[in-house]
Amino acid sequence: MKSKSPVIRLRWVAAALLSAAMLSGCDPSSDEAQSAPRHSVTDLDIALNEPHAADRHNATLNAQQSWPRTLQTPKGPLTLQQAPQRIVSTSVTLTGTLLAIHAPVIGSGATGRNSTVADEQGFFTQWSRVAKERQLKPLYVTEPNAEAIAAEAPDLIVIAATGGDSAMKLYDRLSTIAPTLVMDYGDKSWQQLARQLGEITGHEDDAKNVIARFEQRVQEVKQKITLPPQPVSALVYYEDGRGVNLWTPESAQGKLLTELGFTLAMPPADVHGGTSMGQRHDIIQLAGENMAAGLIGNTILLFSSDDDTVRKVEANPFLMHLEPVSAKRVYSTGRDTFRLDYYSATNMLNSIEQNFKAPQPD
Repeated sequence: MKSKSPVIRLRWVAAALLSAAMLSGCDPSSDEAQSAPRHSVTDLDIALNEPHAADRHNATLNAQQSWPRTLQTPKGPLTLQQAPQRIVSTSVTLTGTLLAIHAPVIGSGATGRNSTVADEQGFFTQWSRVAKERQLKPLYVTEPNAEAIAAEAPDLIVIAATGGDSAMKLYDRLSTIAPTLVMDYGDKSWQQLARQLGEITGHEDDAKNVIARFEQRVQEVKQKITLPPQPVSALVYYEDGRGVNLWTPESAQGKLLTELGFTLAMPPADVHGGTSMGQRHDIIQLAGENMAAGLIGNTILLFSSDDDTVRKVEANPFLMHLEPVSAKRVYSTGRDTFRLDYYSATNMLNSIEQNFKAPQPD
């Protein structure tokens, strides 16, 4: 009989190690809690120049030699004794970054189904295909459900500190089910989130790889575009009269724009709006009556938008007198740019390149 190949032996050893790994406070008798989801190598992985599955497996094994690990969070330090194998994300925003770094996320909260930004499962369209390939399970729509989360026997639960997809009201309950990690995406780029999530899950190498690929793309786009008149008002426009949410330099969108060379126009303090979405650092809410006074940029960039949104802004009688509107310097960055992860940020780069691509010499 032929001896097992090194790859087969490596997979056998990896399977044994992963099945034995568990976090403190989890039930070691649960077969479901100890099993890891299978992540197959797909044509999407190849297209993105992902490492081969065996290479990622090696990186995971190497990372397991440096446990336990502790991460500082808004709820204090969180310590994990072993690399998690069954992660549940209560934040559809953070799920995209977990997928990008190949963290073993098995279930996620979802948003409204079949919308302009989500598929039939309530997963964001920018990573919907990846979620299906990895058999990610939608656990609930919009309203967090502790029973649905507990039923998946997670060994790590991820919660957003703020935002519409935050499950902070269930923190005390969820933290009795499994170690619960609170992440604040309001003042971080998706790259910063990827590094932190990579560190605490043992997927730091995956995080480094996806960030490096993205940064290369950023530099490519930066060299190909001509900036429009600066500064820019970067915002989400609400067509129901609620006003706008203006991205700040601390937002993921603001950080990416700054890296590309854009300058953000910040409104005077006396027109800042309320905090109906919580105390946040990434947005400034401008109510309808303050909207025009707060949009002081020479160019307007619309997020979570399309060409139809551009037309509606240009037709808004309260905005028509603004220079960027009258001069038709209003641009869309795409429907999936409300929350940035690797996938939507890549799509945003494509939109920026298309809108502002420098003319090529003859």
